[in-house]
Amino acid sequence: MAQEPGTTDAAKSGAPASGPVPEELSDLRVLKALAQPRRQRMLQHLTVHGPATSATLARALGLNTGATSYHLRELARYGFVEETSAADSGRGRRERWWRAVPGDRRFPPRSRQSPEVRLVMDELDQLSYAADLELFAQLRQESGAALGEWADAFPSSRGTIRLTLPELHAFFEEYIALLNRYKRSDADTPADARTVLTRLLAFPAPTAPAPSNDAPSRDNRKETETS
Repeated sequence: MAQEPGTTDAAKSGAPASGPVPEELSDLRVLKALAQPRRQRMLQHLTVHGPATSATLARALGLNTGATSYHLRELARYGFVEETSAADSGRGRRERWWRAVPGDRRFPPRSRQSPEVRLVMDELDQLSYAADLELFAQLRQESGAALGEWADAFPSSRGTIRLTLPELHAFFEEYIALLNRYKRSDADTPADARTVLTRLLAFPAPTAPAPSNDAPSRDNRKETETS
Protein backbone atom coordinates (compact mmCIF):
# COMPACT_ATOMS: atom_id res chain seq x y z
CA MET A 1 0.00 0.00 0.00
CA ALA A 2 1.30 3.45 -0.83
CA GLN A 3 -0.18 6.61 0.58
CA GLU A 4 0.81 10.23 0.86
CA PRO A 5 3.08 11.71 3.52
CA GLY A 6 2.04 14.65 5.61
CA THR A 7 -0.94 12.81 7.08
CA THR A 8 -1.49 9.84 9.33
CA ASP A 9 -1.31 7.55 6.35
CA ALA A 10 1.63 5.24 5.64
CA ALA A 11 3.69 4.08 2.68
CA LYS A 12 6.03 1.35 1.60
CA SER A 13 9.60 1.75 2.74
CA GLY A 14 12.25 3.05 0.36
CA ALA A 15 14.91 5.73 0.08
CA PRO A 16 13.99 9.02 1.81
CA ALA A 17 12.51 11.78 -0.31
CA SER A 18 12.85 15.50 0.30
CA GLY A 19 10.42 16.59 2.99
CA PRO A 20 9.53 14.89 6.29
CA VAL A 21 11.95 12.23 7.49
CA PRO A 22 10.37 8.81 6.84
CA GLU A 23 9.38 6.85 9.95
CA GLU A 24 8.90 3.10 9.61
CA LEU A 25 6.07 1.58 11.64
CA SER A 26 7.20 -1.95 12.45
CA ASP A 27 6.08 -2.36 16.07
CA LEU A 28 3.14 -4.78 16.15
CA ARG A 29 1.50 -2.86 19.01
CA VAL A 30 1.58 0.36 17.02
CA LEU A 31 0.20 -1.32 13.91
CA LYS A 32 -2.63 -2.93 15.87
CA ALA A 33 -3.49 0.43 17.40
CA LEU A 34 -3.59 1.99 13.95
CA ALA A 35 -5.62 -0.80 12.34
CA GLN A 36 -8.57 -0.48 14.74
CA PRO A 37 -11.57 0.31 12.47
CA ARG A 38 -12.99 3.16 14.57
CA ARG A 39 -9.59 4.79 14.84
CA GLN A 40 -9.14 4.58 11.09
CA ARG A 41 -12.47 6.36 10.62
CA MET A 42 -11.49 9.03 13.13
CA LEU A 43 -8.11 9.59 11.49
CA GLN A 44 -9.80 9.87 8.11
CA HIS A 45 -12.21 12.49 9.44
CA LEU A 46 -9.41 14.54 11.02
CA THR A 47 -7.33 14.33 7.85
CA VAL A 48 -10.16 15.31 5.50
CA HIS A 49 -12.06 17.82 7.65
CA GLY A 50 -9.41 19.16 10.02
CA PRO A 51 -9.33 19.46 13.83
CA ALA A 52 -12.32 18.23 15.82
CA THR A 53 -13.43 17.50 19.36
CA SER A 54 -14.39 14.06 20.61
CA ALA A 55 -18.03 15.20 20.57
CA THR A 56 -17.73 16.38 16.95
CA LEU A 57 -16.21 13.05 15.92
CA ALA A 58 -18.85 11.11 17.85
CA ARG A 59 -21.69 12.90 16.04
CA ALA A 60 -20.06 12.59 12.64
CA LEU A 61 -19.25 8.89 12.99
CA GLY A 62 -22.19 7.70 15.05
CA LEU A 63 -20.12 6.88 18.13
CA ASN A 64 -20.44 7.79 21.80
CA THR A 65 -18.11 10.44 23.21
CA GLY A 66 -16.62 8.05 25.77
CA ALA A 67 -15.42 5.63 23.10
CA THR A 68 -14.22 8.48 20.90
CA SER A 69 -12.19 10.01 23.73
CA TYR A 70 -10.60 6.64 24.48
CA HIS A 71 -9.61 6.05 20.87
CA LEU A 72 -8.19 9.58 20.61
CA ARG A 73 -6.01 8.96 23.66
CA GLU A 74 -4.76 5.70 22.16
CA LEU A 75 -3.95 7.40 18.86
CA ALA A 76 -2.18 10.18 20.75
CA ARG A 77 -0.13 7.61 22.67
CA TYR A 78 1.46 6.47 19.41
CA GLY A 79 1.81 9.95 17.93
CA PHE A 80 -0.95 9.82 15.31
CA VAL A 81 -3.02 12.67 16.78
CA GLU A 82 -2.35 15.49 19.21
CA GLU A 83 -4.23 18.21 21.01
CA THR A 84 -4.31 21.53 19.21
CA SER A 85 -4.83 24.99 20.65
CA ALA A 86 -8.06 26.91 20.19
CA ALA A 87 -6.18 29.39 18.00
CA ASP A 88 -5.04 26.58 15.72
CA SER A 89 -8.50 25.08 15.45
CA GLY A 90 -10.24 28.44 15.04
CA ARG A 91 -12.90 27.48 17.59
CA GLY A 92 -13.70 27.93 21.25
CA ARG A 93 -11.24 27.49 24.11
CA ARG A 94 -13.21 25.31 26.51
CA GLU A 95 -13.21 22.08 24.53
CA ARG A 96 -10.29 19.78 23.74
CA TRP A 97 -9.54 19.86 20.03
CA TRP A 98 -7.52 17.19 18.24
CA ARG A 99 -5.69 17.14 14.94
CA ALA A 100 -3.93 14.50 12.86
CA VAL A 101 -0.15 14.74 13.25
CA PRO A 102 1.64 15.22 9.90
CA GLY A 103 4.43 12.82 8.98
CA ASP A 104 5.85 10.44 6.39
CA ARG A 105 4.97 7.13 8.04
CA ARG A 106 5.89 3.94 6.23
CA PHE A 107 5.29 0.24 6.67
CA PRO A 108 8.06 -2.35 6.39
CA PRO A 109 8.19 -4.13 3.02
CA ARG A 110 6.20 -7.35 2.90
CA SER A 111 9.36 -9.48 2.76
CA ARG A 112 10.28 -8.23 6.26
CA GLN A 113 6.84 -8.58 7.80
CA SER A 114 6.30 -11.33 10.33
CA PRO A 115 3.14 -13.46 9.91
CA GLU A 116 1.51 -11.45 12.72
CA VAL A 117 2.40 -8.11 11.14
CA ARG A 118 1.24 -9.33 7.75
CA LEU A 119 -2.20 -10.16 9.13
CA VAL A 120 -2.53 -6.69 10.62
CA MET A 121 -1.29 -5.09 7.41
CA ASP A 122 -3.83 -7.02 5.34
CA GLU A 123 -6.60 -5.78 7.62
CA LEU A 124 -5.30 -2.21 7.42
CA ASP A 125 -5.19 -2.44 3.62
CA GLN A 126 -8.81 -3.59 3.48
CA LEU A 127 -9.93 -0.75 5.77
CA SER A 128 -8.01 1.84 3.75
CA TYR A 129 -9.24 0.72 0.35
CA ALA A 130 -12.85 0.50 1.54
CA ALA A 131 -12.64 3.99 3.05
CA ASP A 132 -11.22 5.42 -0.19
CA LEU A 133 -14.02 3.90 -2.26
CA GLU A 134 -16.61 5.24 0.18
CA LEU A 135 -15.18 8.76 0.02
CA PHE A 136 -15.09 8.65 -3.78
CA ALA A 137 -18.70 7.45 -3.91
CA GLN A 138 -19.77 10.26 -1.57
CA LEU A 139 -18.16 12.86 -3.80
CA ARG A 140 -19.79 11.46 -6.93
CA GLN A 141 -23.18 11.78 -5.24
CA GLU A 142 -22.76 15.52 -4.64
CA SER A 143 -24.75 17.68 -6.99
CA GLY A 144 -23.05 19.63 -9.74
CA ALA A 145 -24.18 22.87 -8.13
CA ALA A 146 -22.53 21.93 -4.85
CA LEU A 147 -19.25 21.01 -6.54
CA GLY A 148 -19.19 23.99 -8.90
CA GLU A 149 -16.06 24.09 -11.04
CA TRP A 150 -14.64 21.24 -8.95
CA ALA A 151 -17.12 18.90 -10.66
CA ASP A 152 -14.48 18.31 -13.34
CA ALA A 153 -11.65 17.76 -10.85
CA PHE A 154 -11.28 14.00 -11.14
CA PRO A 155 -7.82 13.47 -12.65
CA SER A 156 -6.97 9.79 -12.95
CA SER A 157 -4.60 7.54 -14.83
CA ARG A 158 -4.35 3.83 -15.51
CA GLY A 159 -1.30 2.59 -17.34
CA THR A 160 1.59 0.14 -17.44
CA ILE A 161 5.34 0.70 -17.45
CA ARG A 162 8.23 -1.75 -17.41
CA LEU A 163 10.66 -1.12 -14.56
CA THR A 164 13.42 -2.81 -12.64
CA LEU A 165 12.94 -3.06 -8.89
CA PRO A 166 15.38 -0.17 -8.17
CA GLU A 167 13.56 1.93 -10.77
CA LEU A 168 10.23 1.22 -9.07
CA HIS A 169 11.68 2.38 -5.73
CA ALA A 170 12.95 5.55 -7.42
CA PHE A 171 9.56 6.10 -9.09
CA PHE A 172 7.84 5.95 -5.71
CA GLU A 173 10.26 8.40 -4.09
CA GLU A 174 9.78 10.85 -6.97
CA TYR A 175 6.04 10.63 -6.35
CA ILE A 176 6.53 11.39 -2.64
CA ALA A 177 8.79 14.32 -3.54
CA LEU A 178 6.10 15.67 -5.89
CA LEU A 179 3.54 15.58 -3.09
CA ASN A 180 5.93 17.40 -0.78
CA ARG A 181 6.39 20.13 -3.39
CA TYR A 182 2.71 20.99 -3.13
CA LYS A 183 2.39 20.79 0.65
CA ARG A 184 2.18 24.10 2.49
CA SER A 185 1.04 25.56 5.77
CA ASP A 186 -2.52 26.68 6.39
CA ALA A 187 -1.31 30.29 6.37
CA ASP A 188 0.09 29.87 2.85
CA THR A 189 -2.93 28.02 1.44
CA PRO A 190 -5.21 30.08 -0.86
CA ALA A 191 -8.78 30.59 0.28
CA ASP A 192 -10.19 28.74 -2.74
CA ALA A 193 -8.08 25.59 -2.15
CA ARG A 194 -9.72 22.31 -1.21
CA THR A 195 -8.33 19.22 0.44
CA VAL A 196 -7.48 16.81 -2.39
CA LEU A 197 -7.06 13.12 -1.63
CA THR A 198 -4.19 11.53 -3.57
CA ARG A 199 -3.66 7.79 -3.87
CA LEU A 200 -0.96 5.80 -5.64
CA LEU A 201 -1.14 2.02 -6.07
CA ALA A 202 1.58 0.36 -8.15
CA PHE A 203 2.25 -3.37 -8.25
CA PRO A 204 3.89 -5.91 -10.55
CA ALA A 205 1.51 -7.56 -12.99
CA PRO A 206 0.69 -11.19 -12.11
CA THR A 207 2.68 -13.78 -13.99
CA ALA A 208 0.80 -14.78 -17.13
CA PRO A 209 0.02 -18.49 -17.58
CA ALA A 210 2.11 -20.32 -20.16
CA PRO A 211 0.38 -20.08 -23.57
CA SER A 212 -0.82 -23.25 -25.25
CA ASN A 213 0.85 -24.36 -28.46
CA ASP A 214 -2.02 -23.09 -30.61
CA ALA A 215 -2.42 -19.74 -28.81
CA PRO A 216 -1.14 -16.62 -30.59
CA SER A 217 1.98 -15.11 -29.06
CA ARG A 218 1.66 -11.80 -27.24
CA ASP A 219 4.41 -9.40 -26.27
CA ASN A 220 3.29 -7.53 -23.15
CA ARG A 221 6.18 -5.11 -23.50
CA LYS A 222 3.98 -3.19 -25.95
CA GLU A 223 1.30 -2.57 -23.31
CA THR A 224 2.56 0.80 -22.11
CA GLU A 225 -0.34 3.07 -22.98
CA THR A 226 -1.75 5.36 -20.31
CA SER A 227 -5.06 7.12 -19.98
